[in-house]
Parts: sequence; structure tokens; C-alpha cells
Amino acid sequence: MRILLTGQRGQVGWELQRALATLGEVVAVDVDTMDLADPAQVVRQVRQVAPDLIVNPGAYTAVDRAEEEQELAFAVNGAAPGVLAEEARRLGAALIHYSTDYVFDGSKAEPYREEDTTHPVNTYGRSKLAGEAAVAAVGGTHLILRTSWVFGRRGHNFATTMLRLAHEREVLRVVDDQIGAPTWCRFLAEATAQLIARAGADPAGFFRERGGLYHMSAAGHTSWHGFTQLLLALQPGGPDQPLARLEAIPTSAYPTPARRPANSVLSNDRLRDTFGIALPDWQVGVRFAFA
Repeated sequence: MRILLTGQRGQVGWELQRALATLGEVVAVDVDTMDLADPAQVVRQVRQVAPDLIVNPGAYTAVDRAEEEQELAFAVNGAAPGVLAEEARRLGAALIHYSTDYVFDGSKAEPYREEDTTHPVNTYGRSKLAGEAAVAAVGGTHLILRTSWVFGRRGHNFATTMLRLAHEREVLRVVDDQIGAPTWCRFLAEATAQLIARAGADPAGFFRERGGLYHMSAAGHTSWHGFTQLLLALQPGGPDQPLARLEAIPTSAYPTPARRPANSVLSNDRLRDTFGIALPDWQVGVRFAFA
């Protein structure tokens, strides 16, 4: 099986390149070799590789900056997935595309299910929802995997930012009224590899009957403050490296260019019931990554 993997240098892409290596020939690309904002370049690269499966973690992920760079966010997150879906259909290949909990507005009290009404409250969420719609409109064989609060030891993410700031500041004030499930990028990659392993040598055939929209996030939930609390508890600290004091604040005390949903928790029941796959609790991922 030949697999085309986008977003090679991103935190999910980096983990996927390793997790998928035993399943086939992985051709990994990034913006230097396949700029998702350039549809012609995307088409050329896909046709050159001629994959059996396209895995697309590549995305514009700067949530706040997206409010100023809306055109770029929609080009990468909204239009490119549709181009990949079209090329996959032309080749008779399957597409696995990642989306986000931010397609919801956070007003629901319970975990969000796949069939719940979407209503993104920021540009990033709207661009990712446009990508979902573009993939679905093509009608080819695909999986759309919504995940949440992705973190890892590499790159720029909430966890690495908090750990850096904990050594630079005396006080860390972190929002405690936004709830979600921090998802370790390695667990996300390994679960995707399990999905593909179940497909065997014919991913298009396997996913044809099981394709569609699934939630894939860590079990359990916490707030950004609770996430930070565990991160700091796992750090050695000490008199020579004192850590910042952590304070909980409401969202209203920390205004940002992009609004965030108050509840980002996703129900993963459909993934478990269909494929027998469930990610561990979010705390397990944090401990593996940072302990």
C-alpha cells in the first residue's frame, strides 16, 4: 500500500509518519513539497505519487491568527481537503482527513456526537467545517476524524507553551471554564494506524462501507486550567527552577481574537462501536508525554 501523508512536520504528521511506516510505503510531504494553499500543486503531487490512501493532518492551526488570515485558513482547511478528495476518487483511493471540535459552539452540556448541529464561533472552526463539507460533497471513500486539544512534546501547542511560561513567569493565569479532552498526538496517530491496519491492502474497499464522520479524541475531560495543573505537577521544579504559581480565571478575563467554545468534549462512541478503537484517558497521554 502506498500512503501519501501531508503535514509531515506538524505534531500529528510527525507521529503518523512513524506509526504508518509498517503499513506500507509512506510518502510524506509538507508545505515545501505540497503547499495545501496551492490547488495545482496538490493535484500534481497526488498524481505523481498515485497513492492507495491519502492521510491529511496538514492544516492551518493558528486559531487566533486565522481571524486576520481568513483567506489562507479557508484555502488550506476548507478548499484543499476537497481537492484531495477529488483526486482520491479519481485514483480509486481512500482519504483520511482530520477535523476539529471547534466546529461546535460549545453550548451543549453533554459531549458532542457526530450528528449534532455544528455552529463554529471562530474562523478556524468555520474553515475546518468547510473542509468537512468539501470532502463529503465529493462522495468518494473517506473518513473524517474530529479530534480535540491536540498536544505533544514537539512544536507549538498549549502544553509546550504553558511549560515554557511556567519557567518564565511568577504567575500563570489559565482559563477554567472551557472544557475539552486534551489528546496526545501519538495516541491519535496510533489509533489511525489501527484503523488502517484493519483495512489491510484495500483501504478504499474497507472504508467504502464504514466511511464517514467519526470523533477521535482522548477519553475524559478537563479545563485548560486542569490541563496545566497536571502538566506542572509532572515537572521537577525545585529551588533552582521554581515554577509559576497557577491561578484559575474565567474566559472573560482572558479575551482573545478568536472565541472558543465553552464545551469541546466529543463522544467517541461511534468510533468504538464501528472499529473497536478507543483512545486512553487524557491524563494518560499527558503523563506519557511529559512525565
